Formats: sequence, structure tokens, C-alpha cells
Amino acid sequence: MTAFATPPLQSRLPSVGTTIFSTMSALAAQHQAVNLGQGFPDFACDPSLIAQVTRAMQAGHNQYPPMAGVPALREAVSQKIERLYGRHYSPADEITITAGATQAILTTVLALVHPGDEVIVLEPCYDSYGPNIELAGGVVVRVPLTPHTFRPDFAKIGAALSAQTRAIIINTPHNPSGTVWSVDDMLALQALLAPTGVFVVSDEVYEHMVFDGARHESAARYPGLAARSVIVSSFGKTYHVTGWKVGFVAAPAALTAEFRKVHQFNVFTVNTPVQHALAAYMADPAPYAGLPAFYQRKRDLFRQGLATTPFKLLPSEGTFFQCVDISGVSDLSEGDFCRWLTTEIGVAAIPMSAFYADGFDQRVVRFCFAKEEATLHAALERLQKL
Repeated sequence: MTAFATPPLQSRLPSVGTTIFSTMSALAAQHQAVNLGQGFPDFACDPSLIAQVTRAMQAGHNQYPPMAGVPALREAVSQKIERLYGRHYSPADEITITAGATQAILTTVLALVHPGDEVIVLEPCYDSYGPNIELAGGVVVRVPLTPHTFRPDFAKIGAALSAQTRAIIINTPHNPSGTVWSVDDMLALQALLAPTGVFVVSDEVYEHMVFDGARHESAARYPGLAARSVIVSSFGKTYHVTGWKVGFVAAPAALTAEFRKVHQFNVFTVNTPVQHALAAYMADPAPYAGLPAFYQRKRDLFRQGLATTPFKLLPSEGTFFQCVDISGVSDLSEGDFCRWLTTEIGVAAIPMSAFYADGFDQRVVRFCFAKEEATLHAALERLQKL
């Protein structure tokens, strides 16, 4: 029998391996640990949203929708953005429904970035940004946020700008730190980019999770940013349905046209009945309007419990993440500490170093509090033994 060999393969992403999230979740399952590493809820979504999907299926909404998304959902998104942030985006030409925010970011990068273009990312950052840029043939330019506070350093961002800079990716509320950009931050970015041709990819998937009476500063609020920005958000984060993988992009018509050129070939379109269900569900703003208070209660419960541990709590201004300084608990590196915490204490967390390309270790780990109160109490009971 002739033996056939697989041809030699040159990886497009040679440095990418198994993510820390998969590793920690597997370790948590192996040791029956409370998994506060995974960044998604362990509770159900609103049953009425499920009912809307069923109604949409029964009504026959089971074939391809328009490439850019169901018109009613694009209209609902446009109305929400205008109501919250004061800018109108045309549902026909400036709103696109996507297969989640991760696809939206990749499609944006592929649409805007050419080989050799530089793209600034602010570390620590969501782990898809760098590989997306590399897949487009771009050059990742990493600018650190201020350690421990994770606030943007505009002097460093300005120094990173060059004639080759094509775009900058920003993220507020920020994963993994929970930091929220201020009005002054957005104005500083607007002023810094004003004389340039640099685009902004504004990752706003946690837009409805901002605490203590603060507001989300969307790029849509700032004319000088909105004109150059592709804004990305996520129905999955907002409505506790991360597994549905549905998001949206809002951008000026010229940028949207380029985005859709790529979108039609890497996704084409998105789950039809879910789009119809989301359009109907968005008629009531209460679910997203109530989200800050919903998650702040969880944050406050978790922080109150952590206050009795040796951890030093960092601010959690938004998202559903709480970061802590482990210096008073252990001399281990962040990664080793998270493995020890999972196997010996029974609680899984994520090392902040996982969000830096060079593994920068500042003795900080991240917990996710998007969990049932019983889950949080079980984790706190174990952590309070430290």
C-alpha cells in the first residue's frame, strides 16, 4: 500500500497555541474548581428571548437574511445608538450584523489593514487582536497601558504613531482590567488622531456594564472619532447569550462598504431567527438599561467577600471582571499562582500576563463575576481560606 504524507505546512500563526482560557477551564474541570476564569455567565438568559427565537422559527424565518442583517434589527441598533450616544447611523448603509464581536473585529482588520501597515494595540488586550493583524499581513505595535491602573498613556500612544500606522484598536470598558475610559481620555484620543489618517477599531462589547453612575463613552459620542471609527458590540454579552455569537458593527458608510466586502465572503450573513428575535426583544430597552445595576450587585457582593482575603482589590469600573494584586498572597508568578489556586484552593482565575505578548507579570490576576450568587459564594468561601 502506498503511504501518503501530508504536505509540509507553513503556519499563518506560528506562535499561537492553546489559549490560557482553555487550559485553565480544563484544569478547573479536572480539579472540580469553581471556574471564575471563563468570561461568560453561568446563568440563563431571559426566557422571553428564547420564546422570541421560537416564534421567529415558527413564523418561517429560517432562510438566508440579507447579507448585512435583518432590516428590523439594524433599525433597532441604529435607534439604540442614537438614543444613547446621540449619533445617527443609517440602518441601510452603516449598521451590519455580525457573527459575534470576534468575527466583527477580524473582518474590520482584514478590510482596513494592508500588508506592512502598522496597527496599535494597547496591552493588556483581548487575545484576538494580534493574530487578526498578523492574518492581514499587518504589523502589531504594542503600547502598554499604565501597569495596575490600566489607564491609557497618550504620550506613549503618540510616540507609537508613524507614517505606517493604519489603525488603533481601543477597548472600553476594558477586558481584562475592568477600566473605563473617561471623557478626557476620548477627547485626548480624538485630538491626537485629528491630524492623521488613522482609523479606530472601537471594541465596545461591554458598553452596558459601567458602574457607580458612570456612563459609557462610546466613540459614537465624539464626531472626530466617529468619522474614523468602526464600533463593535455584542448581543451575546448584553443579553447573556454568548453562545449565540451575534454582534454588530456601526461605521460611516464608506467604512461599512469596505467592511461588507469582506463580511460577505468570510461569513456572508448571520442566524436568521435569532436576528428576528433580537429585533423584537430590543423594543424594550429595560434589559440593557438595567444591566449596570444587575452586574454592579454581583461586583459588590464579590468585592465585599474578597475584602476579607489577602488580595489587594483593583478598581472594577465596568465589564464583569475583577482584578486583584496577589503580592500579599504568594511569591509565585501569575501563571503559576493561577494553577496553584485552581488545584489547591479550588478556584480558577486568569493571569493578567496572558494578555501581554511578552508575558509581562505585574502580580495581577483576573476573576469573572458573571456568575450565580451561589457560584460566587462558593468561590469566596474557598478564597477566604487563603
